[in-house]
Amino acid sequence: MTVGERHEPVRGAALPDKAPPAEVTATGLGPWPGEDPLEAARIIRGELGSPHLPFLAELPARGVGSDALGRTASLLEELAVDVQPYGWRLVDRPGKDFRRAASALSTDINVLADVAGAEDASAEEIKLQLVGPLTLAAGLHLHNGERALLDYGARRDLTASLAAGVGGYLARVSAAVPGARLVVQLDEPDVAAVLAGTIPTASGYRTLRAVAASEARESWRLVMDALRAAGAAEVVVSVPEVEAPFDQILHAGADGIAVPLKALTSRQWEQLAGAVEAGKRVWAGALDVAAGQLPKVADCVESVWRPWRQLGLPASSLASLRVTPSAGLAGHSPAQATAVLGRLTQVADGLNQVALG
Repeated sequence: MTVGERHEPVRGAALPDKAPPAEVTATGLGPWPGEDPLEAARIIRGELGSPHLPFLAELPARGVGSDALGRTASLLEELAVDVQPYGWRLVDRPGKDFRRAASALSTDINVLADVAGAEDASAEEIKLQLVGPLTLAAGLHLHNGERALLDYGARRDLTASLAAGVGGYLARVSAAVPGARLVVQLDEPDVAAVLAGTIPTASGYRTLRAVAASEARESWRLVMDALRAAGAAEVVVSVPEVEAPFDQILHAGADGIAVPLKALTSRQWEQLAGAVEAGKRVWAGALDVAAGQLPKVADCVESVWRPWRQLGLPASSLASLRVTPSAGLAGHSPAQATAVLGRLTQVADGLNQVALG
């Protein structure tokens, strides 16, 4: 890959009003194997102790309501959902599916409190994951079976409902881990298709109209403002690398972007470099977990450092990075997922050695 040497800073971005990160750290993306929240919490917090970033695991193997979409939908204020053969649907009143999702999340928070409370030295941070407003609208369905994305009013109501519902969630997590810095990851896996107008209708014969970039920015801004008002110290948007709208996300006020590195274009690297220079964070999906065997630490370090160096970024700015897997770990065994977290901390150590020269 050839990367240009010059890049433009993010327009309108301001330097954060907090001290810059001191070192490269590691975290996971949220999805985790198995059905036991206690085992998941112990492993994650054991592998990702300070200075790394432990996270509240999502356990989709538990079934309905433990998937990312159902988990986020259970937080909606004055809106409810149930499960139909085609997926989650907005309904007038909460039913068993909604209650199951809410109950699973409450269990996870209670387990987190128990595990954190038993630690000799608790981690200084905790990360939560939420489905972002664009992917939420693409994933939830109206009464007629069409996606909520079809209707502007439905999109607006969903965003407002999500913004209203996140405060209680963050308050419960904050009570479970008193004093921990709250970090939130907004997952937008469908963002490129939503903005390009390639999400299919229920019939499959047409596609839904593209959502305007200005509406997307406003939706993100509303949710991020609500998260910060509820105590989030850092909000990062996680996207796939293909046609990821980095500039739109950063202009909406995100503190950073989480993205897999493997297929990034030169232009995307330049955009990320501009973000780093503007004081934003990059969560680099530097550890490819698609292959059967984990990549070597040196190869992962080089996959970051080579384009970093080619862009003219100083080694000291590597501290703006968190390293992550390229994808969630729900499809792995618990032993494999644990090994991934261990390898991530090794990659972070390797990058810190580069930063120190």
